[in-house]
Amino acid sequence: MAQLIPSPEAVMQILKRTGAYREGHFVYPSGKHAPHYFQMPLAFRYYDTARVLAVALSRKFRLDRDISSQLPKIAIISPSSGGIPVAFGVREALNAEQIYWAEREEGKRMFRQYVNQGEIHPCIIVDDIIRSGAAIDETVDLVRGLGAEIIGCGAIVRFTSAPEKIGDVPIKSLIEFESKMYDDGEACIECQSDTPAEHVRF
Repeated sequence: MAQLIPSPEAVMQILKRTGAYREGHFVYPSGKHAPHYFQMPLAFRYYDTARVLAVALSRKFRLDRDISSQLPKIAIISPSSGGIPVAFGVREALNAEQIYWAEREEGKRMFRQYVNQGEIHPCIIVDDIIRSGAAIDETVDLVRGLGAEIIGCGAIVRFTSAPEKIGDVPIKSLIEFESKMYDDGEACIECQSDTPAEHVRF
């Protein structure tokens, strides 16, 4: 089964082809500069591409005996709207019984009302990309507050600056990406070479 998981190079080619990964000179709303930019929903707008990526990630979970032994009575959870296509794809591939996604409301990450204590099966948290891990951490607190066990975590892309584990649960990904972020223009190599900058929303 492991050979059916695309290589990181093959996944990156998919992201480049769909425009989900771009190289250049980008300025983020935080003021930070970078020579790269991910907009993962662009890869998931195509059904075939979305399926390849989600199924590949699901296979990494199937290789985990603790997870595979609990199928299908598990939940797939996304920390935000960006991870919803990933969550639905992984849920379908694993035939998981439940799916949830969190939303931010008044600065706090939460589920919609009527999700109650003890209702969530042992869960896998998935996202499209993990940059800092903050969204994952907030979702972990939310899920554990509802009494659910976290048995897996993963994303299509994980920045190497993000945590490698949630507690003792390793974060699985298709790409481990070494991000190059500069705090401001003065430190930015692209600025020093006068490369035109493109401002991005997030």
